[in-house]
Amino acid sequence: MKNEQNYSIINKEQQVIVSIKSIDDIGYDLQDSMLLKALSPEENTHCRRGLYFQDGKRRVDYILTYQIKKTSSSRRHTIHLIDNAFTRTLRRGRGPPLPKNDPEAGSRAHNMNHHDDDKCLRREEFEINLMEMGLELEREEETKTPGVGFVKIHAPWGVLCREAEFMKMKMPTKKVYEVKQSRGVLEKITTFVTKLTDPLHPNVDEHKIHNVKHLSYPFSREKQHLFDLSDRDSFFDSKTRSSLVFEVLKRTKCTKATFSMGITSLLGSGVYTAAYPLHDGDVAGESAEPNDRKLLYEEWASYSVFYKYQPVGLIRKYFGEKIGLYFAWLGVYTQMLIPASLVGVFVFLYGCVTVDDDIPSMEICDPRKNVTMCPLCDRVCSYWNLSTACGTARASHLFDNPATVFFSVFMALWAAFFMEHWKRRQMCLNYEWDLTGFEEEEEALKDHPRAEYEFRVMQKSLKKEHRSPKPEKEKLTFKDRFPAYMTNFIMMLLMIGVTFAIVFGVILYRISTKAALAMSSNPMTRSNVKLTVKTTAAIINLVVILILDEVYSAVARWLTILEVPKTDKSFEERLIFKTFILKFVNAFTPIIYIAFFRGRLGGRPGSYLYVFESYRMEECTQGGCLMELCIQLSITMLGKQLIQNNLFEIGIPKLKKLIRFIKSKRGSFQEEEYEKKLQRYETDYFLEPFVGLTPEYMEMIIQFGFVTLFVASFPLAPLFALLNNIIEIRLDAKKFVAELRRPVAARAKDIGIWYNLLRGVAKVAVIVNAFVISFTSDFIPRLVYQYMYSPDGSMHGFVNHTLSYFNVSHFQNSTSPLEPLYLGFHVDICRYKDYREPPWSPTPYEISKQFWTVLAARLAFVIVFQNVVMLMSDVVDWIIPDIPKDISLQIHKEKVLMMDLFMKEEQGKTQRAESGFKESLTRSRSVSHTPYKNY
Repeated sequence: MKNEQNYSIINKEQQVIVSIKSIDDIGYDLQDSMLLKALSPEENTHCRRGLYFQDGKRRVDYILTYQIKKTSSSRRHTIHLIDNAFTRTLRRGRGPPLPKNDPEAGSRAHNMNHHDDDKCLRREEFEINLMEMGLELEREEETKTPGVGFVKIHAPWGVLCREAEFMKMKMPTKKVYEVKQSRGVLEKITTFVTKLTDPLHPNVDEHKIHNVKHLSYPFSREKQHLFDLSDRDSFFDSKTRSSLVFEVLKRTKCTKATFSMGITSLLGSGVYTAAYPLHDGDVAGESAEPNDRKLLYEEWASYSVFYKYQPVGLIRKYFGEKIGLYFAWLGVYTQMLIPASLVGVFVFLYGCVTVDDDIPSMEICDPRKNVTMCPLCDRVCSYWNLSTACGTARASHLFDNPATVFFSVFMALWAAFFMEHWKRRQMCLNYEWDLTGFEEEEEALKDHPRAEYEFRVMQKSLKKEHRSPKPEKEKLTFKDRFPAYMTNFIMMLLMIGVTFAIVFGVILYRISTKAALAMSSNPMTRSNVKLTVKTTAAIINLVVILILDEVYSAVARWLTILEVPKTDKSFEERLIFKTFILKFVNAFTPIIYIAFFRGRLGGRPGSYLYVFESYRMEECTQGGCLMELCIQLSITMLGKQLIQNNLFEIGIPKLKKLIRFIKSKRGSFQEEEYEKKLQRYETDYFLEPFVGLTPEYMEMIIQFGFVTLFVASFPLAPLFALLNNIIEIRLDAKKFVAELRRPVAARAKDIGIWYNLLRGVAKVAVIVNAFVISFTSDFIPRLVYQYMYSPDGSMHGFVNHTLSYFNVSHFQNSTSPLEPLYLGFHVDICRYKDYREPPWSPTPYEISKQFWTVLAARLAFVIVFQNVVMLMSDVVDWIIPDIPKDISLQIHKEKVLMMDLFMKEEQGKTQRAESGFKESLTRSRSVSHTPYKNY
């Protein structure tokens, strides 16, 4: 045993020395490895797959990659940091020197390799520091991926224990306790529901009900006896091992090379090109052995299991708590969309059933009314019959009916129930995943400063170094960041202004296109002007939104980088906030314009509002703007989900992977090597890097806005969101399992800032829907007419009540129709939708009393609706507890059991100390009473 320890110490010293040497000139042959020859066939197979070191025993916990350039044929295949490699290094020396008679060649080589040598120096120093921290390294350069070198990292048991204790990582102890189950009628109901939903559960152990649970406690090297360490290889799983190694990589610093602070800065400066943990194995193929990744691919990432629940426990086990919480939240959100979709379909069907009984629609469609409407545009448009708007009026009733108000109230309460349900589900997961004692403050203490922040602090320190001999520790102040804050403010306003400008441009497109199509000689074209303009404008808005989304994502990241946040958490929160503001404005500005501004800024016949003195502002049709709002909302929502969320997520990662793979093979592979299987670390290198959960959350938050904000105008929005999410879950699952490199597991007890954004959107949705019902739909004008102006209390005469009169002789110059006899008769009076006095009134064309009555009713409805619905939401929030009662009892039980465990441990220590003291005291007394012998 002693010899083994001495060999280990010598081996570590040799590792350091080998790293210090000029490793580019050292050559090794695979046949020189004595350890590899002694491997069994099974270990050799593991080794070839790249999951283990060359000895086939030490598991690869992390991979660092860097760029290499071959300069001679003597480059090694593999660096084995063992004794025989070190002795060969001493024998071979530094390799062949440059020819002395070619100084120009030496100068060129020096200039060309200057940056490479600097990167090599940084790598050597960083890897020496990693080994001093206790990690074990092994390099691979001659692989099937030319130009890329790999550093395999293994964390021994002692390093894992040290880091787990430092991170206060909760691990299961030997102590188990019984989980309290439901009793009586509740137990029978639970059993029945479990049997009923059993086909919906994936075939994994995590979904099986366990009656016992291990008591968890933060790992401590002093209390290792509390934990079951019979199998040290599996005590820390691969997800935990990689996260512990990542903590070491973040803390280990490279200080000798200029401005190199840690792994993040080394990655940013190109010293290393990538850093990632390995996937557990292959997901498909005959040679794929059973592993968690393969199980996730079969039971989660397959479209054939779309109807099943997600294996959230296995997701957390493989990817960590943060990603597990995202998919758990997405699952809860998708489940909650089911009742919302059913109610939305019911509202839509109600509109379909009652469309023939809708009196206003019947009046519009009745050709006997013979209502002549004023032109929709100047000169080229002529008078038209109200009955031609029959289709639009009937279609508007599908979404603008009394059930819409009920659905708006329902969706507000649905959002409140969803929030409360998620909070309860989140607490259940915290209990199951042993996160109940996890505090964000503890994680914040271990959240190291970002490399960019340390670099800026270092620059600031160097500037002040000559001023004071002993400079104090610097930090970035508000004054240092003020230029960045001003840039952020100006750029955010500029981006929002760009969105408004594009919306204004689409308005001009609608106005000009409507006038151009109205001049067409084709009767079919002239009859479908409205539908053509609405649809094409909505598609243009969709394309612009998709383009600006990508632009705004890049701008938000650039602005956040300018601020130089101190920690990764601060960087993420600032980035999320900026991205959300820009994307929210981008997605909803066209919809807000149609809902609240279109048709209210145009003026009246004879006194229209013009843009650039030639473009007349557009108006709503007789059926109102709600139908156009529905078209814009549906095309934008479906387009974003189909194109951006699905096609982009499938196509772009595959395209990037293909490009990376082609670049790595170009002119470097031999033909026979194409068919050889890559190592695990090489296969993962070609996968797309994980960039965080922000894009995934963002698209769901925007979708949540579509579902809640304007649901009064599009009751089918929850249904389309549900269908999208069923595909989205499996699409994201396949992306995480098969298309992305394995992320570093991150701990989290909630979804963070996203929950606050959800609550904010839900609150705003109540106000928006109140205004949509009041000002966009005809719900309030109909109520006012029915109860105040109708002679018989019915809706007969409502259309005539909402139309005002205009004398065509009062048209402004050059605005009257070019074809006044288009309808076949001379027109003296035309009608337009507004509440104004007739031309024969003492105050012609002034706003009538009916307008103020309807406006007062609309404002009153907004106030009442908003306060009543928010009060109901608060009541739901107050009634439903955030923590389920059974979970609260189990958490309390865990604390009591933990106290008992430590009390018994302390009592045992005290008893052992007392017994030892008594034994020593008895022994000393027996010695004192022993008689001396006389010799």
